[in-house]
Amino acid sequence: MVCKVCQGVGLLRDDEGWQYECSVCHGFGKLDGSDGKRETKIMSVDENNRLLD
Repeated sequence: MVCKVCQGVGLLRDDEGWQYECSVCHGFGKLDGSDGKRETKIMSVDENNRLLD
């Protein structure tokens, strides 16, 4: 099943063009077909709302 968040690419891009790994499929671009529930991770952002790794 193709990841609907990253559309199978495995990467997401913010409005400034920065690319980062999809937090739903973890960069694979596909989901394993289970119930779709995955552990969520709260991420930190800077003052421009960019994700901090």
